[in-house]
Amino acid sequence: MEIREIKDKKIWEDFLSRCEEKTFLQSWNWGEFQKMTGDKIWRLGVYQEKSNIKNQISKIQIKNQKLENDKKLLAVALVIKVSAKRGRFLFVPHGPIIKSKIKNQKSKILEILLDKLKKIAKEENCSFIRIASIWERTEENERIFKNFGFRKAPIHIHPELTWELDITAPEGELLKGMRKTTRYLIKQGLKNKDLKIETSKNLKDVEIFNSLYQKTVLLHHFVPFSPDYLKKEFLAFSPDNQILIFLAKYRGECLASSFIIFWQGRAFYHQGASCQKYHQIPASYLLQWEAIKAAKKRDCKLYNFWGIAKEKSKFKIQKSKIRKHPWWGLTLFKTGFGGHEREYLRTQDLPLSIFYWLTFFFEKLRKIKRGF
Repeated sequence: MEIREIKDKKIWEDFLSRCEEKTFLQSWNWGEFQKMTGDKIWRLGVYQEKSNIKNQISKIQIKNQKLENDKKLLAVALVIKVSAKRGRFLFVPHGPIIKSKIKNQKSKILEILLDKLKKIAKEENCSFIRIASIWERTEENERIFKNFGFRKAPIHIHPELTWELDITAPEGELLKGMRKTTRYLIKQGLKNKDLKIETSKNLKDVEIFNSLYQKTVLLHHFVPFSPDYLKKEFLAFSPDNQILIFLAKYRGECLASSFIIFWQGRAFYHQGASCQKYHQIPASYLLQWEAIKAAKKRDCKLYNFWGIAKEKSKFKIQKSKIRKHPWWGLTLFKTGFGGHEREYLRTQDLPLSIFYWLTFFFEKLRKIKRGF
């Protein structure tokens, strides 16, 4: 096997279209978004060994060889250099993505990838490598990472537990599969003539989302993305019609909004915001239902609600007080639509220098302060 950098969008996206694992965090446009934010990225492909080719070869043969090499692509990994106050590191979000038929070669592919990542990390002066894999959380997968010297990261950057809904069934069946309260609130929303759900492809509406988003931050006390970050995320996916802004308006006033990303037969509820001004109006419920219906119209098979909290983490004892997990309310909301949870392998860190431990303790402290 060998590593090559991939610079052709079609090769990258075509390979991912043939893989079972689906995550927009390894999409070409997520890489473009990272570049917009100023991060350095590498799109790496793991290939089978090249066959020997004679020096004299016709143009047709070169084209055929290129097609053959594309078939030999076994895995891909979008790699991001993260430069933060807590340190510099290489990050692989939800990767590597491996061809379905060769999942038994995970260990070998990870070994080849790590050899390349270590070289990049040395050149970029990074203190560790962080991989947030989309691989299933099993003892076997944990053992693969452990054998290479990885340890569990103190925090996760992207969710390690998500909630997915198969949306291939008719709308009536989807409603039947929901929690009774969720189904009731959706029906109430549909009856309310003053409640409207709008969709937008206009960059200006990111400002409406952000205004609501800031109110959500004040209510739930989390670290928000900047307005610039939100605009660049929208701009990265807009050219390929892969993102919509949903706006739930009650008598003209926006009560809830979300970014929905549509990619390779999946819809992802990635960003969300709402306010409590009219708490009796089921704006968020109706918005999600309309987003699910929009995903069905785009022939999506799954709707990914993104991160949720574990059932056992509903309550935590902290400083002699019982408190709810910060994500518990959101988890209750998402799971009400029906579906199933999917648990990924814990985020893994490979320390490369003593400076890693400064990052480790900083992130550990931040996790405690945030109540996770």
